[in-house]
Amino acid sequence: MRKYFAFLFFTIFIISCNHNSSGPNVSSIKIDIPLERYDVDFFNIDTNNIAAGLSKVRQAHPDFHKDFMQQILGVPDSDSSTQTLTAVKMFLSGYRQIENSLQQTYKNTDWLKKELDNAFRYVKYYFPNYKAGKVVLFTGPFDAPGVATTNFGLAVGLQQFAGANFDVYQTPTFQEIFPSYISRRFSKEYIVPNCMKAISDDIFPDKSNSLPLIEQMVEKGKRWYLLDKLLPNTPDSLKTGYTQQQLKWCKDSEGLLWSYLAKNEDLNSVNPSVLQIYIGESPYTQGLSPEYSPGNIGQWIGWQIVKKFVGKNSDLSVDKVMQTPAREIIEQAKYKPK
Repeated sequence: MRKYFAFLFFTIFIISCNHNSSGPNVSSIKIDIPLERYDVDFFNIDTNNIAAGLSKVRQAHPDFHKDFMQQILGVPDSDSSTQTLTAVKMFLSGYRQIENSLQQTYKNTDWLKKELDNAFRYVKYYFPNYKAGKVVLFTGPFDAPGVATTNFGLAVGLQQFAGANFDVYQTPTFQEIFPSYISRRFSKEYIVPNCMKAISDDIFPDKSNSLPLIEQMVEKGKRWYLLDKLLPNTPDSLKTGYTQQQLKWCKDSEGLLWSYLAKNEDLNSVNPSVLQIYIGESPYTQGLSPEYSPGNIGQWIGWQIVKKFVGKNSDLSVDKVMQTPAREIIEQAKYKPK
């Protein structure tokens, strides 16, 4: 029995060490991200007195209300405009059932606040001067953004996180906008990774659009490297949007992928159609396995190049890695997978 408990203790110790080794200890960093429920307050508006309801919501959420009205609903930020009152009434009526369904998943958001607080501890660890602000949850039209940075922090549109099997997501009209290879990621597990992607873009705006293919791959690969730092205990599938099967295929085929790309494409191409094949959204990569390859495979390869570079320059800070030019990373990495 003593041997059993000794073995059990040793196993737990090893697992604990492996878990902690995935990132720095940030438990002492104090973070308390306010989480506001604009969605709940907005859908509590009495449709028989919308003007008064809008005024109440504005008072409760002065930072976000104007953005929601103008940028998301596309109406004047007015409590009395006929256009605004009509649009709000139609939206409340049309999306009431959607909101009711969302509340079954998001009635309690303590888990989300806990995950956000933990993620922002890593943001604070690596970027102590970054001001996190707050997070506001809203329900908007389906084409509204899932996550967006604002002047106060982040806004999260729950309409894009209803769950992969949400019935509305399966309709032909919705699939025309968000086909299944995209909408399968519309579940609550992706909220925090998407928030960290938005934070990454806020700290390091992507300016790679004019660069050749290989440099864009590396610049975008840097972003998954940064997500590794901000979400050290989050599965790669949630960071990349790939399935586990696609991730395994990429890893198993890494040498062949690089060989195929090097032989069949001009890595310095700036042709938009070529760029779209390798760093754009798609169900799979043209020219590769339709069954196993993911779209946006160029970012995955760029990620591997960045990791190779970091392995040779372990003394560099995260900030320095992110600011290192892609061409310099490529030259030093000497990426040649087998």
